Amino acid sequence: MREILGRRRRLLSRRNDGRPELISAALTFATEWQWPVLPGVAPDPQGRARCGCPDPECTVPGAHPFDPGLLAATTDERMVRWWWTNRPSAPIVLATGGQAPCAVSLPALAASRALTALDRKGMRLGPVVAAPHRWAILVAPYSMEQLGELLYAKDFVPGSLRFHGEGGYLALPPSETGHGGIRWERAPLPGSASPWVPDVEAVVDAVVDVLTRTGVSAPEF
Repeated sequence: MREILGRRRRLLSRRNDGRPELISAALTFATEWQWPVLPGVAPDPQGRARCGCPDPECTVPGAHPFDPGLLAATTDERMVRWWWTNRPSAPIVLATGGQAPCAVSLPALAASRALTALDRKGMRLGPVVAAPHRWAILVAPYSMEQLGELLYAKDFVPGSLRFHGEGGYLALPPSETGHGGIRWERAPLPGSASPWVPDVEAVVDAVVDVLTRTGVSAPEF
């Protein structure tokens, strides 16, 4: 019980070297919020822009599962604790979909402008994860059929949008990847239970509208 009560406090605490405690964050996601997580492959120590996986052209260095694979994602406290005790610097990877949040991501500059426009419209958003090149808006779980119908109804969907649904993944704060640190642009409320997230329809409708109406564009990467 003492471990459970103290876990949120440790999520925000830092080591003597100034680094957030990854194991505390992973335990909070898994056991308190019931988000299935697993350790990412981590960047190549010989060159952080490269990935530790066998693919020399990996586009998400350190920010994806490899060993174990995505199907190993779990909310089991003992397994999560064992992983990060043995791999304390491993990125935290969320297996999206199912009972866990999904996400809609877009390049960072476009995302920053889109969030500003959505704030002006008074739209309520949940947590937003920011990587150096892309930001991801967490949304409620959706099916591929639901997403397909949503996109089919659109006249235009920016190619820079990506969808992290069932069978997908997303690196969570405070992970360090080959592209840099992962942080909260919009953090979950301190002390909350599993964070509230909006429906995917509301986010896609708003983001597509903002990007097309305001002329905000972004490269497709």
